[in-house]
Amino acid sequence: MKILISLLIAGLLFTGCAASSGASTYRQITGAEAADLMETEEDYIILDVRTGQEYMEKHIPGAINIPNETIGSEEIPQLPDKEQLILVYCRSGNRSKQASEKLVKLGYSNIVEFGGINDWTGETVSGS
Repeated sequence: MKILISLLIAGLLFTGCAASSGASTYRQITGAEAADLMETEEDYIILDVRTGQEYMEKHIPGAINIPNETIGSEEIPQLPDKEQLILVYCRSGNRSKQASEKLVKLGYSNIVEFGGINDWTGETVSGS
């Protein structure tokens, strides 16, 4: 009887944890799909979450740079509209996923992560 009760309690605890963990609400798309969005949408931000040095070497035209490491629990002045479409990328896709998770936790509701500039086939520029 004790084993049955223990298993029942353990099952409830695991179910409770799974229900409360929640899934992220950002979308993931390919670079090609992001390029299509940039052609069809008007009010969006392209967010490069690499370091400032990486950004200066090469970035997508019009992108703003907010390094992933600087995104925390504070409001982000460069991103005042939490409902605006924000297209997030980095070098290979790892930091852009991390940054997208952080942005969702900060209350941003229209985050689209599209991987890394390594796979970007569109135009790039260097400098600021």
